Amino acid sequence: MTQLSINTARLISEINTLATFSDAPAPAVTRILYSGQDQAARVWLRQQILDAGLTIREDGLGNLFARWEGSEPGLPAVGTGSHIDAIPHSGKYDGVVGVLGGLEAIRALKEAGIKTKRSLELVMFTAEEPTRFGIGCLGSRAMAGTLKPADLLAMSDPEGNKLDELRQAAGFKKTLSGVQLAQDYYSSFIELHIEQGPRLERDNLQIGIVTSIAAPATLRVILHGDGGHAGATLMPGRKDALVAASEIVQEVERAAHESGSPDSVATVGLLQVHPGAVNSIPSKVTMEIDIRDTRLASRDGMVDRVIEKIEEVCGRRQIGHDVTILNRDNPCQSGEEIIQTAERVTQRLGYSYKKLVSRAYHDTLFMAQICPTAMIFVPSENGYSHRPEEFTADEEIAQGVEVLALTMAECANL
Repeated sequence: MTQLSINTARLISEINTLATFSDAPAPAVTRILYSGQDQAARVWLRQQILDAGLTIREDGLGNLFARWEGSEPGLPAVGTGSHIDAIPHSGKYDGVVGVLGGLEAIRALKEAGIKTKRSLELVMFTAEEPTRFGIGCLGSRAMAGTLKPADLLAMSDPEGNKLDELRQAAGFKKTLSGVQLAQDYYSSFIELHIEQGPRLERDNLQIGIVTSIAAPATLRVILHGDGGHAGATLMPGRKDALVAASEIVQEVERAAHESGSPDSVATVGLLQVHPGAVNSIPSKVTMEIDIRDTRLASRDGMVDRVIEKIEEVCGRRQIGHDVTILNRDNPCQSGEEIIQTAERVTQRLGYSYKKLVSRAYHDTLFMAQICPTAMIFVPSENGYSHRPEEFTADEEIAQGVEVLALTMAECANL
């Protein structure tokens, strides 16, 4: 097997530099789609890609593609990549390791003189995080055709800014009809990512090979009660939207505990109370609920149970309610041939590993609608992610890049 030299110092320096493009002070990172910091980070990233000798193209949504042509460029390419947008006050590794690590993997193959039959392509996906438009994996959903141009044109952020106006102001003026990829665009897609959980660190393992990705569903629930003065409205006549919400929150937790599946998780991650004054009865509550499982039946069972509880609570308490399912995606299974290739590479390199399920979802979930996919995980210290304390050791990142590079090279010669 060809020995690769991963330039760890270069890679870690780039990760640290990218973290400086942030609307939050270090060590936190906040980088929201189409913001000034997002734009500056993209300018910097494009330069690193050009310096590596790759060719760049961008679509109308801002998905960025960086290609190293293979010896038979007409064949479907092998893809890798992730995202660089960051939720408020998060860490510097989530997504970034897959983008800059993917770039380093291609550079390492080039520098080792390895030439592949298929082209290798790095993708920086637009907005894997749901921060601005309330739906995750915006770019990869559109690339897979799950989101159509009409869906994108209808989107606005919480301030009422239209996605179409924002993306054009950011310089992405190509037609949205050109975002969706052909089914034969890639032959395979492999994403490198931090685990965002404790399993690899707990088991003292270096590499995780992902066999499946959980199916997410997101619900937005708006409860309409009656407001009033907290001192003047007696308890028997109240229609308190927050008290109704509290019952629903508890049912969300129970639904996951009682689903019968070990991979069930359910979270109320957003609760907005109106008018938000200590001496005013809450008249309106907006909730967003995240429900996931690798088994579609279990996930959908939890969704149905929560909706039934919302209807029961609101009927009993005389609270109006609106329920919108923002997304209800299918789980994906990794491509068996890619899993076997990654496993062979990991064994030859002598790295310890395990096969595992990703309960967090990633852009790879939607790339699986285009081609066979897989993911490679590296450990997360204490399982932390989406917080400033997120950390993966330099050598662990380099090991993941090495596995990624050699797995891509093998897949690109099939």
